[in-house]
Amino acid sequence: MLNSQPLQFYEEALPGVDCSELRGKLVVIEGPDSVGRSTQIALLRQWLEQEGHAVLDSGMARSALAGEAIQRAKEGNTFGPVTMTLFYITDFADRLEHEIIPALRAGFYVLIDRYIFSIMARAIARGENRQWIERVAGFALVPHAIYYLRAEVKDLVRRVVLGRGSFDFWESGMDIRFGPDMYESFVRYQTKVVHALDQMAKRYHFQVVDASRPPGEIFEDLRQRIAELDAKPAPHARRGRPNASSSRTGRP
Repeated sequence: MLNSQPLQFYEEALPGVDCSELRGKLVVIEGPDSVGRSTQIALLRQWLEQEGHAVLDSGMARSALAGEAIQRAKEGNTFGPVTMTLFYITDFADRLEHEIIPALRAGFYVLIDRYIFSIMARAIARGENRQWIERVAGFALVPHAIYYLRAEVKDLVRRVVLGRGSFDFWESGMDIRFGPDMYESFVRYQTKVVHALDQMAKRYHFQVVDASRPPGEIFEDLRQRIAELDAKPAPHARRGRPNASSSRTGRP
């Protein structure tokens, strides 16, 4: 049986959303590019469905409103840093309202491949103001669990070389050109992203998972942790200024 206590929003609740109706579990897999998040999401979905759970998995740039537009803009390398951040926030907002919240109402397990934290980390890595992006992303729900797949940048480089065999323009931060070529830019940009996620880990209660291990070991680790969720209460009051509204839990 899924958790009976309601989820909460980080800041202002979305209009018309009664958190007491959200009966599902919201589970986030975070981490930098090429760390193996998609592999784990696929394995976790298969396992949860075999256990009899209804599952929705969602990720960045998949919304009906903004997903295709993000992909087209990336193909033309036309994003500026602030535009990129706002585009991804729009994508997240659309998925939250039209996919994530309806699935939670229906009692689904919702697996998210990167949440607001990757959007924030990418923005911070590109020099945007942390407080600004936190305010912009404050309409997100507090997840039941955030699993941070952490790996050193050298491990990410190895996975790119052995996997795709080439570096991606955006994953390398080439829009800012952190280095003279894609390799150097990837290393410097991903170092900043990992640093930003590391800084968020305690503040947002990430559970850090060693992602330098083989995929099977990582999955077994995640499986055991998620199996314990049904016995735990939902997240509750967060740090920050108290507010009269019970739908608020402080700032992200």
